[in-house]
Amino acid sequence: MEFIRERGVVGLAVGFILGGAISKLVASLVTDVINPIVGIFLGAAEGLTAATFSLGGAEIQWGSFVNTMIDFLIVALVVYFGVKLLKLDKLDKKN
Repeated sequence: MEFIRERGVVGLAVGFILGGAISKLVASLVTDVINPIVGIFLGAAEGLTAATFSLGGAEIQWGSFVNTMIDFLIVALVVYFGVKLLKLDKLDKKN
């Protein structure tokens, strides 16, 4: 039992579970709320993921890329501030 407490295995497992839940929540927020709003401003009436342009014979889906970037940035901010607010960055440090 000391190994589990000392190495933070339980905290790691909780982090993975919460990370998956936060990821789904943020993906829904970006897809259902942020994309339509940004799409209106950028002229993509169907939402941001539908924004494309053609280059030669290829269709570049830049809206989908921007969607993924927004998703990543929100997840990164939530994790960063979650760790800072809960002071989880100080748990493993020995006094």
